[in-house]
Amino acid sequence: MTKELSVFIITKNEEANIETCLKSVQHMADEIIVVDSGSTDKTLEIAEKYGAVVYTQNFTSFTEQKNFALSKATGKWVLNLDADEALSPALQEEIKAIINSTDKSGFWIPVNNEFLGREMRHSGLHRQLRLRMAKRENASYIGGKVHESLHISGPIGILKNVIIHRPYKTIKQYFLKFNFYTSLAAETMYEENKKLSHLQLLRPPFEFFKLYILRLGILDGLEGFLWAYFSANYSFVKYAKLWNLQKNKGK
Repeated sequence: MTKELSVFIITKNEEANIETCLKSVQHMADEIIVVDSGSTDKTLEIAEKYGAVVYTQNFTSFTEQKNFALSKATGKWVLNLDADEALSPALQEEIKAIINSTDKSGFWIPVNNEFLGREMRHSGLHRQLRLRMAKRENASYIGGKVHESLHISGPIGILKNVIIHRPYKTIKQYFLKFNFYTSLAAETMYEENKKLSHLQLLRPPFEFFKLYILRLGILDGLEGFLWAYFSANYSFVKYAKLWNLQKNKGK
């Protein structure tokens, strides 16, 4: 029997999140693939409980991890989720309805984000469009260590219903991921021989103004302020780490 939908998830130590993710796809996916990069918690045990096929591969980049997952998928359609995401019930039904009745090769899916337990209705975080679903034969990932992109050959549509994303339940968790992603980004820039621009020193206040005022983060309460303040420093920290790499390695 032909498999219609393969769902794949990239993981490492996601026991706190992955069960909710898997529950949201268990009755609609013909195949669930988990590509893990060395979990030491119960991530793989939970994945196997929900019938996922688990592969282990050392992490080099998100692009390589996701292309590896694609190579293992056998469904006509593929859907990528992060372990801290889940399909809303309405999106589950929408996907089931369209996969056999569309001429599209892929779909943008809106994502609603939560931050510190609050659904963010503003701050640039509400209904962010993400390219997550495609016909397998039309799909590949391109990009660097951090900013991978799904490339789809053929027409692309937009779904109406949302993925629910709960990436940061605590401030500690936010900064663990902040540190990981800024380090990866700095390593990528180092490999590309990029240099620190002094204009980055001026960027944080403009980023804060954009998120908190222009994107109405002020309406998301204290969480909106914290999101804008923390996010405003992302690019600056990334470039500071690049400078540190170059200094320590004699460049």
